[in-house]
Amino acid sequence: MKKTMNLATWLAAFALFGTFVLSGCKKDNSSAITESNPAEEANTLTATTEEAETDAQFDDVFNITASMNTSQVGEDLGLGSNVSGLFELGANTPSNPPCFTIEVVPNIPGVFPKTVTIDFGTGCLGRDGKFRKGKIVSIYTNRMLVPGAKVSTTFVGYYVDSFHIEGTHITENTSTSNMQGWKNTVIDGQVTNTITNRWVKWNTTKNVLQIEGNGTPRLPLDDVYKITGFGRGSNSAGHSWAALVMEPLIKKFTCRWIVKGTVKLIRDGREALLDYGNGNCDNLAIIYINGVGHVIRL
Repeated sequence: MKKTMNLATWLAAFALFGTFVLSGCKKDNSSAITESNPAEEANTLTATTEEAETDAQFDDVFNITASMNTSQVGEDLGLGSNVSGLFELGANTPSNPPCFTIEVVPNIPGVFPKTVTIDFGTGCLGRDGKFRKGKIVSIYTNRMLVPGAKVSTTFVGYYVDSFHIEGTHITENTSTSNMQGWKNTVIDGQVTNTITNRWVKWNTTKNVLQIEGNGTPRLPLDDVYKITGFGRGSNSAGHSWAALVMEPLIKKFTCRWIVKGTVKLIRDGREALLDYGNGNCDNLAIIYINGVGHVIRL
């Protein structure tokens, strides 16, 4: 028996979490949690949903900071390509200006550290369809493509749709001479649903390694990434959990969603397994609870 539930549909284009072959994703019962209480299953599904929603919000922050190129700030501070739907290439013209402002201090190319503030004001509908308000403040120690560079992002009254985002997001370039890599860290993150007043607190570390496409840095369509890491969270319902990548997650630039890999979720001492599939690109994954696969939409 499989159950279906909806996760948030606004995962970012570079979210670190594809048609999906369900029969190819089954796990044995040893991978599932050992509870049979429907209420406990519901709590585990809720924790999984909130963990994925929260992670997606901070992945969106990475997308935005990585998209800071010449078109937005006069120099390539990010990865030299537009990985965020917020910045539609060629759209920032006098007749079609963006709905936000960007301030760069110091506004001198090549001078670091540099603070970039994106101000969405009291409300701004971006070209990616998300409604934001408040500010994102990012400090760049160097261009993101330089090994060792760090970008630290904090928030001032920042909201995405009905979610209030707080905490610190840090991206560090961990690239070697022949392979690109990034370490993404969320410190004391909190996402609050302003409609329900439910909140999730989140701390995580993810290591992203580009395993394909390193030889074509200006052509991202062949890029494939491997993600490892862990996180821990809690929510307003009194539950806490930890997430650990068991099999490396595989993310293709050409797909919005993670296409392969598994994550073990431990909620209040109980275990579940989230399986992202066999490599196909779609928005489905399966969480195994007590031997039952629950289909979830990312």
